[in-house]
Amino acid sequence: MLEIQHLTKVYEDGTVALEDVSFTVEDGEFLILIGLSGSGKSTLLRCINRLIDPTEGRIIWNGIDITAASTSELREIRKHIGMIFQQFNLVKRSSVLANVLSGRLGYYRSWGSLVGWWPKKEKERAFHNLQRVGIADKAWNRADALSGGQQQRVGIARAMMQEPKLMLADEPVSSLDPATSHSVLKYLKQLNQEGITVLCSLHFLSLAREYGSHIIALKDGHLVFEGEPRDIDRKRFKEIYGEEATEVEIE
Repeated sequence: MLEIQHLTKVYEDGTVALEDVSFTVEDGEFLILIGLSGSGKSTLLRCINRLIDPTEGRIIWNGIDITAASTSELREIRKHIGMIFQQFNLVKRSSVLANVLSGRLGYYRSWGSLVGWWPKKEKERAFHNLQRVGIADKAWNRADALSGGQQQRVGIARAMMQEPKLMLADEPVSSLDPATSHSVLKYLKQLNQEGITVLCSLHFLSLAREYGSHIIALKDGHLVFEGEPRDIDRKRFKEIYGEEATEVEIE
């Protein structure tokens, strides 16, 4: 279970990105964060694995206070939390295989892994994960030779190398076309069905309704909705996205 307790984040310039946000995520859920750009979705996800330190509040995961964890404790925690980024965060000039293997760096602190030498079992694990996302044939290609959708699948395979129990996905389909977006989200749904808890931020309610089991909506850093996708009617939609939001977005 993941518990977000009274989480607040104020940046150095005074921007309040999150204010007193609290909710709980049960193991095995596919939770989707929705809201406009700047609503606090990315900040929230990055606070969970301490890429950003919150200003106030606590994050409790399976009884462990992530916000109070030491550097060494945090390193162990992060082994079990995968992260998928909006802009893929790949080493573009490296091969697909090398990018996927980098997901195991938390398990190997040796000199060999830092210069690209990996045990055979880890290479086999990497190929297996590339097969799962359908691009094993691209293993030796440079990452920047792939399409956006293929690069995001590399990002998923890299995160899977951690054998995560919790997967965080920060706007993973924002730069992809609709068909590719569904493809990427289907891979995340498959991981969820295998027992991995998923927290994914999205802009579009239609995608949230199709893939999420639980929705959290943020607006200006505040939690303004928590519930099931079917509970968001037109009135609630306007409250989350603003009166200027077009009706087509709710379809």
